[in-house]
Amino acid sequence: MTNPTLQSVQSSLRRRGFVPGTRMARLCVATGLLSAAWTLIGVHGFTLSYSVVLFLFAASLLILAYRAFKKHFMWRLRNRLIVTYVFIGVIPLVLLATMGVVAGFLFAGQFSTFVITTDVNNELRRLESANRALTHQLASAIRREGNYNPQQFAINSEVFSGRQVVVYYRGKVETLPGSATTDELSPPPSKAPETAITVDNGDLYLRAINRARLSEDPGDELVMVSSLPLNKANMETIVSNMGLINLYSLLPASARPGAAPNSSAGSADSTHTEWRNGDAPKITCGTLPPPVSRMDLEFRPFATMLNTIHWRTGEPGSLLLTVRTRPSLLYFRLFRTLGDMTNAILILLVVIGLIFAIIEIVALIIGVRLTRTMTSSVAKLYDATQHVNKGDFTHRIQVSTQDQLASLESSFNSMTESIEKLIGEQKEKQRIESELYIAKEVQDLLFPRDAADLDGLELHGICRPARTVSGDYYDFLPVGPSSVGLAVGDISGKGISAALMMATVHAFVRAHTLVEKIPALAALDGGAVSAAEGECCPAPGIVLAQLNQQLFRSTPAQKYATMFLGFYDQQSRQLTYSNAGHLPPIVICADGSTHLLEVGGTVVGLFGDMVYPEGRVTLNPGDIVVAYSDGITEPENEFGDFGEERLAQIVQENRNLPLPRISEAILSAVTDWIGGEEQPDDMTVVLARAR
Repeated sequence: MTNPTLQSVQSSLRRRGFVPGTRMARLCVATGLLSAAWTLIGVHGFTLSYSVVLFLFAASLLILAYRAFKKHFMWRLRNRLIVTYVFIGVIPLVLLATMGVVAGFLFAGQFSTFVITTDVNNELRRLESANRALTHQLASAIRREGNYNPQQFAINSEVFSGRQVVVYYRGKVETLPGSATTDELSPPPSKAPETAITVDNGDLYLRAINRARLSEDPGDELVMVSSLPLNKANMETIVSNMGLINLYSLLPASARPGAAPNSSAGSADSTHTEWRNGDAPKITCGTLPPPVSRMDLEFRPFATMLNTIHWRTGEPGSLLLTVRTRPSLLYFRLFRTLGDMTNAILILLVVIGLIFAIIEIVALIIGVRLTRTMTSSVAKLYDATQHVNKGDFTHRIQVSTQDQLASLESSFNSMTESIEKLIGEQKEKQRIESELYIAKEVQDLLFPRDAADLDGLELHGICRPARTVSGDYYDFLPVGPSSVGLAVGDISGKGISAALMMATVHAFVRAHTLVEKIPALAALDGGAVSAAEGECCPAPGIVLAQLNQQLFRSTPAQKYATMFLGFYDQQSRQLTYSNAGHLPPIVICADGSTHLLEVGGTVVGLFGDMVYPEGRVTLNPGDIVVAYSDGITEPENEFGDFGEERLAQIVQENRNLPLPRISEAILSAVTDWIGGEEQPDDMTVVLARAR
């Protein structure tokens, strides 16, 4: 069994974060401790195991970090929107900016190297054009004059600084006047191109080779070679304002100075010779100017390769060109054809950039405002739900905008207002139900609780309200040692008003019947039957007339009641009664015959100065009087009303049972007749059986 104290300590430590609560957290702690122990001990015998443990530690740590980030940071809608904006807006912008920077860097490198190589190639073409013109002039002179005299063609050394022009004709090698040097130049390789960057004795040259055939004789060919040293001075003249330029010649081992000629030059394997810098020539020219602004950063060296040939062997080689430049140099080189408009283009680009920046800032401000609107609405709704959760339905959200979220806030306010009203109505309903329950208890006290049976008459009554309180009325009135009164009534309407009027009727009937001595009243007009002076029982007709007059004066015109009132004298076995518009009770005789107690007048309380005749009936032993309200006989189903005949039949079938059992049988039959429907009216049954 687990120690409760230990469990309490573990639970406390887990809440404080000292004990990992999940499997992933326990894995992270275990692998972290194991990795730290291995690192401190310095055990290197289990390299693979150590790597696996370290990997598990890093993976579990990342998973826990993601879970914590998702649980704590991503819980708020504002943070979720921020992360969404980062993925939708910021990350693509960063990627585009990175792509732009990389593309700009690559463009700058390609553009700078392209400009330099283009300038060098243009210089080669210009050199070749000048050399071709000299070749045609010399060839034309030989054809025209028939003699070979190249010394008459002097070159202009100012056009190409340091140029040397050498003519090869019929084994003779001559340098044209005006050449920068008269050094002997070996004949060009047989497969040398017309223009090329060449390496000769460790130096770089721009050389153009032109040939002119003077006759059909293969040996009658004029070859002229123009050579321009590719040194620092010429390179700065060819390429200007492009930054710091370096040229490195990468040559095969056989092409280095002092190496023996390669017998396999020009063979298929010559390009696969070992490439080495060795003593290869190097040229550094140009300068890197200071930046014109903070954004005028230095571009690290860009590199490209230029093809070269070795003049003596004809082997191909490569020339590595590197350049360090700035954006301002590239910009002015790109737009130098615009002249004075160059600065205008720069200003236009800056203005466009500022406009884009302003648009981005405005978009950011609008996005932040919209985000705050949404998140503030959600925060207000969340705060309002917390108030509702605490039972505070009076809290209202302050609506400050006109959008869908504001409509949702208004709907929430409307909902809480409706709930508050419903709660108030529910409380009022509970109060009314409580008062109705009290009224029901009071009304139950009005119904007779003690049996008022005589030796010769057995009585029983029951009332089942359709609602909490009933508008039906019945009472047993003991008016003497051998007499009892029987009252059954039905108040118009239902609910509280009918119950209050029922209490009024009850009080009046009791007040006018439960007296020790009844004063003699005048005989009723129209042959109405009344009790003679000195009789033991009150006259029901007079009581109903007084009740009618009282209700007529004290109740609204639409309020009235029906009532059957009778007094039974055990000595004479006679029931004296009067019926004020009530459903006539049924007398079921012992021999099975039935008749109705119909003598009387109209309802009480509707008209003033009404007279209620009286009737008498003798009850023999076994006779049963059934008085009832309309809630017994008027309920309907698909077969029609329940009816008096069915009521009399039920009493007849159960006449030998105790009266409470007969009442239960009647109410059960009516309930079955209604089925699952709601009870339409109060149901009251009063039974009196003669003994």
